[in-house]
Amino acid sequence: MDFQDFLHKTEQLSSRVSKHQLEKIRALIAQAHARRFRKRREPRYGTINKGFTELELERFLRNVKNDKFRLLFKYQAYLGLRVGEVSKLHISNIDFDKRELTIKSEKSAKLDSLIIPLDLFKETIHYIAKNEASIKASNGYVFFKENDNNHNEVPHIDLNYVRKVFRESVARANIDQIYAYSEETTIGHKERPLHRLTTHSLRHYAITHFSKSTNGNVVLSSRFARHANPSTTMRYIAKDNEQLYSEIDNAFSYQISKIKVLQI
Repeated sequence: MDFQDFLHKTEQLSSRVSKHQLEKIRALIAQAHARRFRKRREPRYGTINKGFTELELERFLRNVKNDKFRLLFKYQAYLGLRVGEVSKLHISNIDFDKRELTIKSEKSAKLDSLIIPLDLFKETIHYIAKNEASIKASNGYVFFKENDNNHNEVPHIDLNYVRKVFRESVARANIDQIYAYSEETTIGHKERPLHRLTTHSLRHYAITHFSKSTNGNVVLSSRFARHANPSTTMRYIAKDNEQLYSEIDNAFSYQISKIKVLQI
């Protein structure tokens, strides 16, 4: 039965059933809608770390074949920019005297500033000098639109094309992992695979790495992440399993060793 037949029959039956039966049908549909489409407070992936490891990031960047995209992904991995923020990066956002980046945060719409790490800054200068004409033609957008098969009018690179290049680079690096399939699948369509690594995983790496380098300073990490609430930053940091695994080993290795001795 296709959807139109189902809709027609439901409409016919609705005029014959009692009020109590209609309420039961409404409750059933509400439950189905909530189960499939409501936003979960806790991600379905539980304690899975969706950030890049050091080795994964190295392999990923090595397999990004285009200089423009490699630089774009580095801004995500080293400064924690969201994909929507970095794709719209404008030449006016960079203070070349102070080596400072001013960015309008996608979530809060507030202006924040971050210093650009020296190596990334040098790479940015080289990239801008090499692509000066294209950047000028795109009204100053650093990551200009170029052969991205998108027909919108924006001069900067298209978000979906960034995600496409990301997915291709992850596949080339052989680090793609699917941890589940989406339950929110449209009737007649295949289940959508849920990838552990997405463009947001680069931001996840940046925040986790910065937190480690500051010995878990939540206040500084929150400012770096540009989160209004430090508890949001904690959700990123808490997903890092390195310390958890190390402490599990420390807690139980001695006990396991004693059991092995008793078995000999």
